[in-house]
Amino acid sequence: MRAAIWLMGLFAVAVAAALFAGSNPGTVTLYWPPYRVDVSLNLVLLVLLLSFMVLHLALRATSAMFSIPERARSWRLQQRERAIYASLLESLAHLVGGRFIRARKSAEQVVMLEESMARSDESLPHAGQLRALSHLLAAESAHALQDRNLRDSHLQSALQQTQLRDAADIRDGVQMRGARWAFDDRDAAKSSEWLEQLSSGAARRTVALRLRFKAARLSGNSLQALELARLLTKHRAFSESAGKSIARGLAIEYINTSHDPVQIQNAWESLDDQERRMPDVAMQAAQRLLSLGGDPSLSREWLLPVWEEFVQRPESLSTSQRVRLVRILESGFGAQGEVPENKWLARIEAAQMANPRDAVLQYLAGVVCARLSLWGKAQQLLRQALSMLQDSALKRDAWRALAVMAEQRQDMQAATHAYQQALAEAVKG
Repeated sequence: MRAAIWLMGLFAVAVAAALFAGSNPGTVTLYWPPYRVDVSLNLVLLVLLLSFMVLHLALRATSAMFSIPERARSWRLQQRERAIYASLLESLAHLVGGRFIRARKSAEQVVMLEESMARSDESLPHAGQLRALSHLLAAESAHALQDRNLRDSHLQSALQQTQLRDAADIRDGVQMRGARWAFDDRDAAKSSEWLEQLSSGAARRTVALRLRFKAARLSGNSLQALELARLLTKHRAFSESAGKSIARGLAIEYINTSHDPVQIQNAWESLDDQERRMPDVAMQAAQRLLSLGGDPSLSREWLLPVWEEFVQRPESLSTSQRVRLVRILESGFGAQGEVPENKWLARIEAAQMANPRDAVLQYLAGVVCARLSLWGKAQQLLRQALSMLQDSALKRDAWRALAVMAEQRQDMQAATHAYQQALAEAVKG
């Protein structure tokens, strides 16, 4: 279509020129005393046109001749630039392919080529960014080869390049890589130091929060790791189930770092409501408080939400968790002559009556009755529990409790039998 239009235009110009030149009687007279020259107007116009074309071509040829040095310089710059980008791509390809020595050499080649261009008073638009990335690739390769000295050298060079305006946006990335490599070296303090240098925006990114979480875990700072785990779960960096599992483990670790009742109460208050309602966390806190000589009533207060959930939904606790819950309550009732409160006695009796086939609840009710000197009821509940208990330790303690009550009744034969059964269960365990 375009060719047809050009052809029609050419015919139109030819027709116009033929009509103009064919019927043009005009002449141009040139006076050069004592001469006079008459020239056809058509010839004059043709000469002018040819002169313009010759002059235009001469000027273009002159301009092209004088631009040869500049074009040669641009060509050399283009070749160097292509060599730089080719080396950069080679470094990336070798790095992802696991050829770390080649990747490091290619990255160093990029730096050398760029420095050569700078010495020639030639520079690329993003020279600082290019140098920073090249040093970072070389450092990554050296880290993979466990060459820490070379890695740190390239890392510092990359960090220096990020002080330039065109490479400032890479600074956060360089610092994150430094934190990651310090974590790989198991240096939690150095990793945290790198992360503290991040800008406020970069510090809130998920990758930075993950690094902080790992560094806190490595340094044993359970509280900071727990706070970061909550934040990561909120940002959906962890799934809900994984976040709960991580929070449970960190909360237990944090509780275990307490060494007196005041510390463990502070640790408990630093947990959120969801973590306090986790059975394993609540039971560990209560058990730790009792082992440190804390208030047994406070431990039962911490266990109350778990107990209520267990009473409403018995399947909410596994068999081992139910046994552990009963053990902790039992040890709290037996601490320093502690006598179960009426409200707890009512709770335990109501739970036992609601679940008469639950051997663990029967055992707990029997223990509570024994603490209150209700020997007949305690003996009845413990004997019923013995026929259904699966846990050897609970059966052993049930036999021991029956033995103690038999001794108080002066029934030595029954006491001896109970002690023998307790010994047999201890051997099984």
